[in-house]
Amino acid sequence: MTKRRKRSEARGREPNGPVERDLADYEVLLAVCGGIAAYKSAAVVSKLVQRGAGVSVAMTRAGQRFVTPLTFQTLSGRRVSTDLWEAEETWDPQHLSLTERADLILVAPATANIIGKMAGGLADDLVSSLLLAAAGPILLAPAMNTRMWENPIVQDNLRKLEEHGVRFVPPGEGWLACRTVGSGRMAEPEEIVAIVEALLKKRPPRRLAR
Repeated sequence: MTKRRKRSEARGREPNGPVERDLADYEVLLAVCGGIAAYKSAAVVSKLVQRGAGVSVAMTRAGQRFVTPLTFQTLSGRRVSTDLWEAEETWDPQHLSLTERADLILVAPATANIIGKMAGGLADDLVSSLLLAAAGPILLAPAMNTRMWENPIVQDNLRKLEEHGVRFVPPGEGWLACRTVGSGRMAEPEEIVAIVEALLKKRPPRRLAR
């Protein structure tokens, strides 16, 4: 067996073939906040959908400035939620049904702003409301300027959230949008998907457990 074939099978796919749909029946709710790293979130959606997961996307107003809802709608095959009060086929002004069916909520990029809102229990827009009403595990993929990431207030907020069971994909170091090199760069899509997979597979999909 060639090394290339071994690597392909180790990643759960046939050589030159489709990705194994090992995440079928799982539901992920992705919250996209404002940051240039939002482009990586599009790759995360693509990888999860290819593996069979259902992905719903909610975006903050700032997040929509970096990547359009149409991009995520195309990749997920689902309507993207952007407004706390937008009309639904069934009246759900807070969109809380999105959290009820999600096996995992992923926030990527998770900005200092949304981390602060979560730590303070604030819910003043769609994404922060969904996170406060979360009915399952939450995974944050922080992304921000190095000085913001190292700010003691941000670190205190992260510790507080961790005490309440929120999990994190640690940011890496590298070239940042502010044209400096340092920590705060959002983890790569492959790393995020690997942690999402590990968390999902700890329990059966909600839709099958009902």
